[in-house]
Amino acid sequence: MSRRVCVIGGGSSGLTSIKSCLEEGLEPTCFESSDDIGGLWRFKENPEADRASIYHSVIINTSKEMMCFSDFPIPAHFPNYMHNSLIMDYFRMYAEHFQLTKHIRFQIRVLQVKPRPDFSRSGQWDVETENKKGEKEKHIFDAVMICIGHHCHPNLPLHDFPGIDTFKGQYFHSRDYKTAEEWRGKRVVVIGIGNSGGDIAVELSRVTKQSRCSSCFVYSVYTNIVLVLFRRVLKMVQSVLPFGLVCRLGENKVNQRFNHSLYSLQPKHRLFSQHPTVNDELPNRILSGTVQVKSNIRRIQGSSIEFDDGTVEDNIDLVVFATGYNFSFPFLPSSMLPVSGNKANLYKYMFPPGLERPTLAVIGLVQPLGAIMPISEMQARWATRVFKGLNTLPSMDCMLKDIKHKEETIAKRYVTSQRHTIQVEYIDYMDQIAYQVGVRPSLLGLLLRDPGVWLCVLLGPCAPYQYRLRGPGQWDGARQAILTTWDRMAGALKTRPLDIPEPKQSSLPLTLTMGAAALALGYYWNIHNHPSLLKALDPTTWQDKIKPYLPGLW
Repeated sequence: MSRRVCVIGGGSSGLTSIKSCLEEGLEPTCFESSDDIGGLWRFKENPEADRASIYHSVIINTSKEMMCFSDFPIPAHFPNYMHNSLIMDYFRMYAEHFQLTKHIRFQIRVLQVKPRPDFSRSGQWDVETENKKGEKEKHIFDAVMICIGHHCHPNLPLHDFPGIDTFKGQYFHSRDYKTAEEWRGKRVVVIGIGNSGGDIAVELSRVTKQSRCSSCFVYSVYTNIVLVLFRRVLKMVQSVLPFGLVCRLGENKVNQRFNHSLYSLQPKHRLFSQHPTVNDELPNRILSGTVQVKSNIRRIQGSSIEFDDGTVEDNIDLVVFATGYNFSFPFLPSSMLPVSGNKANLYKYMFPPGLERPTLAVIGLVQPLGAIMPISEMQARWATRVFKGLNTLPSMDCMLKDIKHKEETIAKRYVTSQRHTIQVEYIDYMDQIAYQVGVRPSLLGLLLRDPGVWLCVLLGPCAPYQYRLRGPGQWDGARQAILTTWDRMAGALKTRPLDIPEPKQSSLPLTLTMGAAALALGYYWNIHNHPSLLKALDPTTWQDKIKPYLPGLW
């Protein structure tokens, strides 16, 4: 009999977990507490309890090529940065194509998940659920995948704002913000300038008298810079350079867009010491005076707010707390996976290290610079293979050491914040999990067998298709998807014909780029005990093989 797997949550992580179960011959049953798929990305006018909720205008800040599932590219005509409604369209296409919806039971809430009495032998779980009528049901599953994400409970730190109880206006968490129109002509303060805080401040500034951003601790990063960060060759270079130098180079790059110090956005920390804000409009709103950047709030009195620099703003109508979320697992025994300060003891952010049987996995509990969808998919691919016994986990001591090492690394690099407890580097983390599955791209193998794809994998964006080139779950369309990545991105922009000839380019930049890439790759591989790679890297030899893939350069 096939193993039965309980999937909790029907968002992006839940959908790809269902698919991974089916690929491995497992029998998934997904419980979704709402009436539809989509999770975080499904807009609802009225937020539901213990769930994140987005505002109407939300557009994802990650390119469609970096956020898609690895064997299902987003259509070329979709914009590169998609509105939440288009993301939902994509999820529905994905669910329909792989026939996932029939495995989902909607409006079913999971009340309890606990190990069965014979767990040490069977690894099975007792799961209790409740439908919208209040009717309870008990189930037995061979494994459990928790896919509820980390945007669960709004973090509303009112105790940090003296006098909030005297405030005469209205305040709420960013999850309760929907549109700007109802605040036309009002005076607003937005606390927090992460991605939600920046978006809301910008949107409100178009209709309010003035918006003010408080607690500014992050850079506003130009969107195109972010895409560059997801390139393997740059990651290799970063791995051999001092952290301070990498930050300096990045800071110089983002300051070419605008001077963060001049715009009062310069934080005390370095560029890569906190999860960055991606917002192209914020500097323009600051320049026009419709958004002002302020220091932290000292106290609130009536309708006035005093800031740490001594300035006071009067007649404030609204305060929006863009202060993030907390997560928890209320259906699990409290001793099994305790959460404190948004920290959970999980190996690779997935597996509780103390379980006698590795039949419980948390999917999507990470905070990457980029989209969660490909990471959740990779986690699900690994978890299902662990459930089947095709992959094994290390000993509990090894897992605990890995968890401790990750905590120390985060503490050393990032400023102290609840949002950094689950922070991961996209390429590093994807490669770690892909290695466990057996699907991490082999750069040396690609260089020798398929130099055109090698060039795209090394120098282009680290698109999810790279993890379908070989190994379990190999997809025949992965190679073509990699080679046509830029075509799909350009296709969304070419909305009218232009009778302008393409400029001819010299092959010299390509030769120099290939040479630099080869040197960086060779050095990186050499320090990782792979000196044989240096002999294979000759840009002149491989240029002829790559010409067919880049015809515009000749």
